[in-house]
Amino acid sequence: MEKRVKGCPSLKGEVTPPGDKSISHRAVILNSIASGKARIANFSSGDDCLAMISCLRALGVEIIEESGLLTVSGVGREGFAEPADVLNARNSGTTMRLLAGLLAAQPFLSIITGDESLRSRPMARLIHPLRTMGAGIWGREYDSLAPLAIRGEQLRGIDYTPPVASAQLKSAILIAGLFAEGGTTVKEPAASRDHTERMLGAMGTDLQHDGTKVALSPPTSLSPIDITIPGDISSAAFWLVAAAIHPNASIKIIKTGINPTRTGIIDVLLEMGANLRIKNERSEGGEPVADLEVESSELVGTQIGGSLIPRLIDEIPLIALAGSLARGTTTIRDAQELRVKESDRIGVTVKELSKLGADIEELPDGMVIHGGRELKGAGCHSHHDHRLAMTLGIAGLVAQGETLIHGAEAVDVSYPGFWQDMDRLTQ
Repeated sequence: MEKRVKGCPSLKGEVTPPGDKSISHRAVILNSIASGKARIANFSSGDDCLAMISCLRALGVEIIEESGLLTVSGVGREGFAEPADVLNARNSGTTMRLLAGLLAAQPFLSIITGDESLRSRPMARLIHPLRTMGAGIWGREYDSLAPLAIRGEQLRGIDYTPPVASAQLKSAILIAGLFAEGGTTVKEPAASRDHTERMLGAMGTDLQHDGTKVALSPPTSLSPIDITIPGDISSAAFWLVAAAIHPNASIKIIKTGINPTRTGIIDVLLEMGANLRIKNERSEGGEPVADLEVESSELVGTQIGGSLIPRLIDEIPLIALAGSLARGTTTIRDAQELRVKESDRIGVTVKELSKLGADIEELPDGMVIHGGRELKGAGCHSHHDHRLAMTLGIAGLVAQGETLIHGAEAVDVSYPGFWQDMDRLTQ
């Protein structure tokens, strides 16, 4: 699919981002492990979360969608069934890694694969701790890549320090820890998003969270929890940046999750001088939620790295775009994890924004963006990366002329209504 985006004279209106993808994943898998029914409202309709539902159904979980409400009939810790076929996580690393934690404790054989992109992403960092817990788990390329073959065993709890701060890896170990003998502790090098910990606590798990350390004692059962998923901050981020870089913009983004482990994009934009306000703060399902208002801004360059990176890892292409139009230089370091996302997100971001006239230098672990450039429309490609496709769409709104985005359907992974919301805000 190709999408043509033209610079627009104004960018105004109100938008509700789709349900948070990370929280949606956790709501459906943890309620599947619980005993009893749970209702989930505003569940993400992106392909990644649909892949999780499909895999859980193949494991014997009844999941019914009706009138926008998802009902999950949890099977408890011992109710999962051996799948009759290979499980397909499609493009979803979260689906593959969280399910691996679950499958590591099940008394049957399962195989999980994904698309070409997912089969190229690193899995050794997942396989090692699950094996240490006692699981039988194997992968391609000397146990470093998917597909994964998993024969579940009785697990034992571990104390584990992962090589990188990764919410997916941490969550997989904690999910496996739900079934283990003895406690499980994960101590990360930096704080990553904590949706799993919040939800497990709300479901009755004995869980201690101290900075970057999480200690879990396995429960006898999980209590199901009804939840309304807040809007995805990673999806809202596109409109935050769009309004900040556009010369005539005012956008209100409502019902957005502002979990502090996810709001690095807000901190960076405020540091850059964005005219951004947080309104109507409240809590829904244990997660902080607010409305965000942002208007045209005069941005300045900034320096990003260290412990801030896990809090905005998904938004770095957008920050590169904002830096291209800001005054001064923006430097991003310590983001080497982007090399193994849906694409080499550092390389393709530099390549595609450069086509539009941005002045960006690629670094092994980030990039240097020289700001103050005028963007001009050009032909670009998403490289099948949903976040890059949307970043290029936002760039097209402020570029001179027309921007043609090949592979624009990639947005369906996380934000199927993105182009429709863009059309509405530009009218």
